[in-house]
Amino acid sequence: MYISYNKLWKLLIDRNMNKQTLKAAAGVSSASIAKLGKGDNITTDVLLKICTALNCDITDIMELMPGENPNYAESK
Repeated sequence: MYISYNKLWKLLIDRNMNKQTLKAAAGVSSASIAKLGKGDNITTDVLLKICTALNCDITDIMELMPGENPNYAESK
């Protein structure tokens, strides 16, 4: 299983926001936004800041997905 942040990106579209406005509203770093974009691990502190800025629940921005993260292709 892996965590998908697709719900976050859809929520931003619904609210006419982009990654830069999210970064400013939540007070998170560019590196954190980049990690989210790649589906990398992110701290719960960052997720809490995003939820606070968007006035939403954690389940509104992320979900567990079956299988392996498609962003991590195995190198051979």
